[in-house]
Amino acid sequence: MNAFIGKTPFFRLLLPVIAGIIAAALFPQWNAGLFCLSLTGLTLMFLSYFTGNKCQFPYRWIFGTGMCLFLFSLAVLQYREQERSTQFSFSNEARYYTGTLLDLPETKPRSIACNVKTTIPFQRKVKLYLAKNLAARELEPGDEILFHARMQPFRNFGNPDDFDYARFMKMKGFSASAYLPETDWQKTGRQSYAITPQSQRLRAKALNIYRSLIDDEDACAFISALTLGYRNDLSDDIQEAFRVSGTAHVLAVSGLHVGIIYAMINLLFSFLGKSGVRCVLRQWLVILTLWMYVFVAGGSASVVRAAIMITIFCLGNMRHRRGFTYNTLTASAFFILLFRPFSLFDVSFQMSFGAVVAILYFQPGLYNLYAPKTKAGKYVWDLLTVSTAAQLGVFPLVLYYFGTFPTWFFITNLLVVPLVGVIIYASASLVVAGIFSDGLETILQWIVETLAGITLRIVRISESLPFAQVTDSHISAIQLLLLIIFVFLFACSLFTHRPRALIIALASLFAFQLSTLQGNLGKSAPQLVVFNSFERSEIGLFANDKRHFFDIPENGFLPYPGRSILRLSDSSLSNFQAENPFRVDVLILSQYANFRVGQLIDLVLPSVIVLDSSLSRKAAARMAAECQLLGVDVHDVTQNGAFSLNF
Repeated sequence: MNAFIGKTPFFRLLLPVIAGIIAAALFPQWNAGLFCLSLTGLTLMFLSYFTGNKCQFPYRWIFGTGMCLFLFSLAVLQYREQERSTQFSFSNEARYYTGTLLDLPETKPRSIACNVKTTIPFQRKVKLYLAKNLAARELEPGDEILFHARMQPFRNFGNPDDFDYARFMKMKGFSASAYLPETDWQKTGRQSYAITPQSQRLRAKALNIYRSLIDDEDACAFISALTLGYRNDLSDDIQEAFRVSGTAHVLAVSGLHVGIIYAMINLLFSFLGKSGVRCVLRQWLVILTLWMYVFVAGGSASVVRAAIMITIFCLGNMRHRRGFTYNTLTASAFFILLFRPFSLFDVSFQMSFGAVVAILYFQPGLYNLYAPKTKAGKYVWDLLTVSTAAQLGVFPLVLYYFGTFPTWFFITNLLVVPLVGVIIYASASLVVAGIFSDGLETILQWIVETLAGITLRIVRISESLPFAQVTDSHISAIQLLLLIIFVFLFACSLFTHRPRALIIALASLFAFQLSTLQGNLGKSAPQLVVFNSFERSEIGLFANDKRHFFDIPENGFLPYPGRSILRLSDSSLSNFQAENPFRVDVLILSQYANFRVGQLIDLVLPSVIVLDSSLSRKAAARMAAECQLLGVDVHDVTQNGAFSLNF
């Protein structure tokens, strides 16, 4: 470990930054003393310069301590600033706002979603859902709009198996959302010339070029995702096929794609040579052209991460340093986290760097296990070892976040990744031919569509294979840490034959098995849940982290041991009368908007009334108010999240 840190200076800078981000996330109220901490760090660094030549080495810790304190406090302050920019600070009443579209509008089933940065009365990133009309479809990045809305904070549905959408949007920098009818917004006629919207406008032009050159819709959507990171045109079944086959990484412009683009750019400027001033000029031209591509690709987080790594790599080439190293990786992570602290909790960030660390760590050892004798064999073996190494690095994270793992990834990636490189080269050639040569354009169009069709066919076949995916295998955070320790130390013991690494690896595996056993023994009892689903009634059992549905009467009692649960969905009881109300534990009201709580409790006296999500918001609010006036406990599923009862 000491040797690793010694060879990786940026690792020592990265650690206090990560520690500061984690501290800021765990202790959100902690602000006192941060300024003093940063000032102390700066003071220690300043004092270290006054140590004599003989004392510099024994007292080198003074500068290191000061640097760590300064970076730690800076990371906390950066996190606080980014957190402040996502806080919901809007009025509870509808107000007028002015905002600028940041990227391309996305067509949803019922609306058009736009990412907007408000400028008046203050700056915040918000998600607006516009009613579908011609004006909404014609919006472009950079357009300024005036809108009247009551902004809503992001909220989760509150179901036991739900994705934490509110936290996800916070990590993306958004603070609120709103739905706008077509009469509540209009364009001002002004445009923003900031970098982000202008890059998205250029991206839109690139997409239009693809659409004009490629007739096959699936092929066009696939190539748009492959080269520009634009996935909105991809159908859900295609995206699911890539995910199940273990090739979803090719749909997000990241290290693989930027590496291929870098190879193209580097070849373009290869005439400048590999030494002297011309080599330095070549590297600067490569960096400039690469960041132009980042600009056209929309500047997404994944493409920026890859571009930073390659930029550092090119800077190293100027000084004839070795290529991609741990120091290159930690340097890029350092700069990203220092300016975007929330990236640490981004799944794509974790998986991207996890994959690169694994490639650097595992691939040399895997490659040395076999020595192919032909160039084709070396290429295939290199591709296979890189793919396997990357999957070894990310599969613990995949299990933790998604509970799934593709089993045929090594075969699918072996076929798909080479095709991806060829398709990117062919797509670039097609765009150039579309400008200069009609005859060549037709040939290249056929090549691109054919290659894209073959790739999609391979992915669909891989998805349909038996046991294509391991499912329902979620692990806890502790199990994630134990699994990572086992994978890396077990590989270390194989490559270096060190018994200590093997002992620690087996101990972590044993602890992993114990925690799995404990989790299986301590599983919670099944629950009857009234789920919070959009504008529909959904009632079922939740057990073993899964939803299980059964026939439930629209009007009648639900089968439930030890509790009486009555569900009503229409006015069939409105004509009944009773001298004494019948007591029930739970009364679920669904679908019918004209329930009168006062009339119902004359017939049925519940301990709690549950208003499910099939009721209109106006009707649910009226019923909740009636319950409060009558002193009856009420649970509005849409407002308060899912309602659960344990067996």
